[in-house]
This record gives sequence, structure tokens and C-alpha cells, in this order.
Amino acid sequence: MSTPEEHPNLDDALARAHAARAEMAAAHNDDQEPEPDEPAGWQPVWKRPRTPKSKAAKKQELREQRRRLQDAAKRRLAAGNSRRPRSRQSRIGNAAARRVRCAGLVSVGGCQ
Repeated sequence: MSTPEEHPNLDDALARAHAARAEMAAAHNDDQEPEPDEPAGWQPVWKRPRTPKSKAAKKQELREQRRRLQDAAKRRLAAGNSRRPRSRQSRIGNAAARRVRCAGLVSVGGCQ
């Protein structure tokens, strides 16, 4: 905080600081709790008052949730199957193909 005088009077500076503190406290307290009858504006979900839902709305929400969970389970199952070892037949076929491809490259220094 700057003061206009070269040597400020400490009592004046103290009085200005007290006045500013009271203003800031009043402004701070206004933002804390809204009046019960006025709209609160944006609030986080967990602080909003609950709105009652009809039975049909609840059932619809549960249907959507069940569908989401089932889709996630299918994705997890597919991801687990993709990490499983390949069948013996596909391994044999790939190994034979590798041998055929690498047979011509051995002299060049290709496949090990």
C-alpha cells in the first residue's frame, strides 16, 4: 500500500487499514451463504438440493446404467481374450511362414 505523503502518519494508515478490513469482511461474508429464497446460481452436484424423480425416470436411469455396465463388461472380456495365447495352429502357421521368409535372408544376415 502506498501513501501520498513522504512520512505517513501511522494513525491515519491504521484507520484506513481498519476501514478496508471491514469492507473486505463485508464483501467476503456476502459470498458465503445465499439467502434461502434467492436462487443460488451454480453449485456443485453434491450441494444441490435433490429433485424427486418419478418411478419411470428412476427405471429409465437404471436401464441406462445397466446397459453401460454390460457394455463395459463386454469390452473387458474382449480385451482379456485378445491377450490370451494364440492357438497352436496359428503359432505353427506363423513359424512356418517365418522359416520360409528367413530362408532366403540368412546369407544376407537377415533373420536370426
